[in-house]
Amino acid sequence: MNTPDWITRSVAILRSPEKPEPKKAPAPAERAQAATKSGAGAAALRSTRERLNATLRHKEEALSPRVLRRTLEELKAIVDPQVSEVEGGRRAMGVAGWYANASLDERRDMWLLMSEQFVADAAKVKLAQTQFAAAVGTPDEAVAEVRYRRATVSPRRRLLQRFSAFPEGFRFLVNLRADLLPHLKADKRLQALDVEMEYMFSTWFDVGFLDLRRISWDSPASLIEKLIKYEAVHDIKSWADVKNRLDSDRRCYGFFHPRMPDEPLIFVEVALMDDMADNIMPLLDESAAPADLKKATTAIFYSISNTQTGLRGVSFGDSLIKRVVETLHEEFPRLKNFATLSPIPGFRSWLGKNAATLLAQLDEKEFTLLGRAVGFEPPTAQHFLTAADNALALNEKSAVRRVLLHGAAQYLGRELDDGKPLDPVARFHLGNGARVERINWGGDPSPKGLKQSCGLMVNYLYDLKRLDKHRALLAQGKIPVSGAIEDLYI
Repeated sequence: MNTPDWITRSVAILRSPEKPEPKKAPAPAERAQAATKSGAGAAALRSTRERLNATLRHKEEALSPRVLRRTLEELKAIVDPQVSEVEGGRRAMGVAGWYANASLDERRDMWLLMSEQFVADAAKVKLAQTQFAAAVGTPDEAVAEVRYRRATVSPRRRLLQRFSAFPEGFRFLVNLRADLLPHLKADKRLQALDVEMEYMFSTWFDVGFLDLRRISWDSPASLIEKLIKYEAVHDIKSWADVKNRLDSDRRCYGFFHPRMPDEPLIFVEVALMDDMADNIMPLLDESAAPADLKKATTAIFYSISNTQTGLRGVSFGDSLIKRVVETLHEEFPRLKNFATLSPIPGFRSWLGKNAATLLAQLDEKEFTLLGRAVGFEPPTAQHFLTAADNALALNEKSAVRRVLLHGAAQYLGRELDDGKPLDPVARFHLGNGARVERINWGGDPSPKGLKQSCGLMVNYLYDLKRLDKHRALLAQGKIPVSGAIEDLYI
């Protein structure tokens, strides 16, 4: 049978599940929660092993046992050692075609098959482990280690490799993982597939394989549309808005993979200025005249967006910044300062939980002034939070404003979770060797900025001569901050 016929037969089989009239099934998360509440998880959620050996389908299952067996056969055919890489890739493309038209629950059945049925042989792993342990310290140690490593490699990895072989295979797998991620918490059986994919992606999308490309107003419209779609920090509202962000005094760079050449994996927007920016609004002002590049001494990274949910856990943001800094240095030798103008997305939530503790740290004078400012003595955490949510109305000498800045300094400069900065944006930049440089009052007066940080923004400074020193400090549990931040500590 020739290859096109095989693919046609495969897809036809997969598209013909034996099932009753369509009926909306509970979502996977709902099924898992129901099973937990009833204490009958094992009966409500059968493993693929149990379903493959069954005759009848449970009502919450998408594919019948017969179709599930056929689906497994098609997956196994992809990794058949008797077929070439090219043929394996063509078979994978046929299954990917079925997946594109499958319902969410049908897709989930395929994930479960990939996760539960393509595992390493436990007996071989145990034997190889025993032989390796016995060989440690002997001339046979290296050979035994190789055998052990090979024994632990699951057939699932080979399956993923075959899916990556056809032209759109990389994009298919990245999208598949994006589909799968929201269901991990509800169904732990999918974790093996997820971990395998994250491992494979960390290799396939290593920064050494990525191309750094500038995105400009002259780039294809389809690429510029992707900037609008994926911008995650400051929403792009119009074509005039995106044109402003790609003007002569701006730069936008993205990482691209050769197998996904029209899709940026991550991109950064940069403003070239003569000083460190303290407010996002001038940078987003479509009517503002471009800055004079001859006077530019500072590069401000004001937005960094990951575009592929399926690549969660694969880190290349730090490498992007380093490459962009090098590229900007080459084009603009006068640039001396590299900093961000960043949101503080977790601050308001943290403040709501820790306001009482923050107020307890104030000295008697500051506590009294705060009470007068909020109109209630002694002030409670709720009085303070209510006033803080109207931050833009506070004058420069307001006690509420001072306490808010104290809290932001505490949050950014001292709060750690398992040795890492609590704020996700701080975790990213400080992990790359930056330091907390300055907190900017009213830096983001947009509704989003007010909601997540009472309008505050922060500059992280990339001092190229001290990046390693700052990383070392962070490894010791000390967040690197400027003197201006230290002055705000209570």
